[in-house]
Order: sequence, then C-alpha cells, then structure tokens
Amino acid sequence: MIAAESTASLIQSVDWVAVAPPTIVAVVGLAVLVADLFLSERNKHLLGWVSLAGLVAAGLFLLPLTDSHRSTFCLSGPRATACSYTVDEFTLVIQLLVIGGALLTALLSMTALKDARNADKDLPEGEYWFLLLSSAAGAALLPASRDLATLVVALEVASLPAFALVGLKRGDKRSSEAALKFFLSSVTATAVTLLGVSFVYAATGTMHLTELGEKLGNVDGQLDTLAQTGVVLTLVGFAFKVAAVPFHFWVPDTYVGAPLPVAAYLSVVGKAVGFTGLILVTVVAFPEYADVWGPALAALAALTMTIGNVAALRQQPTRAYSAVRLLAWSSVGQAGYLLVPIAAAGYADRHTDVLETTGATVAYALMYAAVNLGAFAVAALVGRTQKLNRVSDYRGLYAKSPLSALVLAFFLLCLAGLPPGIIGLFAKVTVFSTAVDAGLGWLAVVMAANVVIALYYYLQWTALLFRAPEGEPAKHHVPAPLTAAIAVTAVLGVALSGAPQLVLQFAEHGVR
Repeated sequence: MIAAESTASLIQSVDWVAVAPPTIVAVVGLAVLVADLFLSERNKHLLGWVSLAGLVAAGLFLLPLTDSHRSTFCLSGPRATACSYTVDEFTLVIQLLVIGGALLTALLSMTALKDARNADKDLPEGEYWFLLLSSAAGAALLPASRDLATLVVALEVASLPAFALVGLKRGDKRSSEAALKFFLSSVTATAVTLLGVSFVYAATGTMHLTELGEKLGNVDGQLDTLAQTGVVLTLVGFAFKVAAVPFHFWVPDTYVGAPLPVAAYLSVVGKAVGFTGLILVTVVAFPEYADVWGPALAALAALTMTIGNVAALRQQPTRAYSAVRLLAWSSVGQAGYLLVPIAAAGYADRHTDVLETTGATVAYALMYAAVNLGAFAVAALVGRTQKLNRVSDYRGLYAKSPLSALVLAFFLLCLAGLPPGIIGLFAKVTVFSTAVDAGLGWLAVVMAANVVIALYYYLQWTALLFRAPEGEPAKHHVPAPLTAAIAVTAVLGVALSGAPQLVLQFAEHGVR
C-alpha cells in the first residue's frame, strides 16, 4: 500500500503552458549555444537576434496565463495542494519584469558586442548569449517556485551564469577581480542558505512553502532552536542576494568590472530575483517567525539605504568609472527602500495585510526596473566615446545629444522621486506609507532622511547634463538597438508617470 502511494506521488502531469516562459528561454539558450558552433564569425551577430526573438516569445506566452491560476508538480493524496510550481498574479508580474529586463539587456548587449567585435576585443558572443539566457531562465523560474529545493535551484541557475558574464572580458583584470568577488560572496550566500534550508527541513519534514507556513507554528519544543536557526540562516543567505548591508561589498567592483549591459542586468533582474525569493520565504514559508524577520529586515533596510546613499554621495565626479559606481551605490540605497515593505509585512496582523504590504515592493521594483535600465542605457551610450565613464564626462550632454540628456535627466528625477518623475515620487510615498502603517515611525524617518541625501547627488548629476560643455561638443551616434532600449525605457517611464495606477495597484490591493 505504501509502495503504491509512493509510486503514485512520482507520476506527474506537467502543465506545459504554465512552465512555458522559463522553458522557452532555456531552450533558446541551448539552441544559441549549439548554433554558435556552426556559424562563422561574420554571422555571429545573428545569435543576438535569435536570443531577442526567444525572449519575445517567452513574454508572449505569459498572455495565456493571465486569466488563470495554475499549479503543477503537485503532491498526491491529502497533500495535493502542496505544489512545487505555481503561476499566480505574483508569478506573472515578476516574470514580466525578468523577461522585460532581459529583453532590454539584450538590446544593450547587441551594441556592446558589436563594439567589442569592431575593436577586436575578445568577448565571445555565443557564450555571452547562452549565459544571459540561462540566467534569465532561472530568474523566470524563481517566482513560480513553491518549495525550498526548487527555490534554491532557481536562485543558483540565475546566479551561476552571471559569474561568468561578469568575468567574460578576457584579459581584463577589473573583470576578473569583479567576477571573483561576486563568485565568493554568492557562494557564501548559497552555503548559508542551504544550511538554513536543511535545518528547516529537519525541523518540519517538508520543503513546500505552504506547508512550512503551517508546520513551523507546531514544531516540537526540542527542535524549536533548530527551526529558528534555519530561518535566520536562510534569511542571511537572501540578504547576500539582495545586496543588503553588510552583505553588499561585492556590488561596486562587480558593476564596474562587468560589461555595462551585465551591470544593468544585475541591478534590475538580479535584484528582482533576490527580493522575490525573500518575499516567498518570509511571507509564505516563515510567517510564524515574523517577530524575528520583521525587526531584522527593518534594521537591514535602514542600514542599507543609509550606507548606499552616503557612499553614492561621496563619489568623486572625476574618478574613473564614477558614473557606474554611483549607479551601483544608488542600487544599494534603492535595495533599502525595497526592503521596507517586506519588513512592514512582519508587523501586519492579517494575511491580507501582508499581501498588500509586499505588493508595495513589487510596485516599487517595477518602477525601478524601467528607469534604472534606462539610466544604464544612456550610460552605455556615453561610454562608447568616454571609455572611463566618469560623471564629469556627462557635462554638456544636452549640447551633444539633447534627447539623451533629457531622457537621463528624467530617469534620475524618477529615482530621486521628483516631478516630472511622478512614478518615482508615488512609489516612494507608497513604500513610506507601509512603514507608517506598520508602526515603524523610526524607519519612515530614516527613509525620509535618505531621500533627501539621494536628492543631492541625483540633482547634481542632472544639473551637469545642462552645463556648458568643455571644448567643442561631439555628436553621439546611437546604434539602433541602443536607441530602442533608451526609447522603450523612456516610454515606460513617461507612461507610468502619466498613469501610476498601472503599478501602484499592486501596492493598494496586493499581489495575490
């Protein structure tokens, strides 16, 4: 009888429509790797278009899933409600962010790879596209993961190719150093996470997130310490992934050493992956320990936003790669804002309140993804002629490329939360409100102080764009893929500022 039940539990009917988006990205990645073996050097650029088409196809396969709640890889019998893969509104929104972010990264990458090819620099295109698509596949899988094993696997599938992408500029010492720092920090995070997951499994006997939410409240007294330790270690591992202070040390050097499109990808998709995993383990798996992770995440949020913004403020405009470093430290500060609603969820009284609170993180992440990728796109444009990519190199950009300067100014104002970047202002107010509603007045005050600090360096950079240029201004030639990336992000930013309810609805009603 037991053997029959075990056999039945191994028989699965896979919902291929539900798993289509990450599967398509993975299959196209493998196809690109194989095609690279047979294409001549002059035809390597076709791999980029194939990758772009694959990401578009994966995005289109999100449409059939919008009106349904699907689950697959579920247990049988009385535990049939415990599934390893679930597609709900939360999954779809994050998968849209991931695939959209990867798509814009692909547009940036096509120009970067072409420039490297023209300069006879060794940046292997086949490997590049394979690694990018592999990471995107893992990132798209993660929001649908509903057990700890699948969650960790998806997290590593998203992370491991990123190590190689960062260090893909062969012969570049900065790239190698960045890849090493990124690798060591991420491996440490993975080891800590796996240890925490093993402790949680030993205490509860289950990996499924929904079951953990129930069983952690009824753990045997002798195993309570083990369960608490597992919860803490798991959260520490995810703190590495989201670059929360003090686990942020790898970010600036990694962004500077990586190819600029990869830095843009890590700042948006990599961050989305970490925060998605953090929401799933806290809100879904560990609600019984909200009194532990709520205060801990609140402290991390305050520390992260403060260190990130103060470090960004201290960047010297004339220092090499200071523009990328400023965006890197800015992303650390933004991670602090993203942590606030998750921390506030630890103080929510009802499950509905928790959903609405974490919805603010999703809304803020969508805003941040559009405008930050846009800022990196303009940085990639300037970096084509100013190889050191210093903040001072942006002086007089309006005289050289008026549209690029206006667009970058708009993105920086969105990140600062100033009009006409209305979506940035509304997103910050929404996050601020979650802290106030949760009774975290001190955290709201810290956030307000950090917003003021960030205003200074964002406005300083913005003002530099419109100052008189030094010397004769040279016109910037903008390749078509880079033009498309800047245009798409600009349209998204303007559209969201004109109709902020498109993303703020998640903060108001939650992501269910």
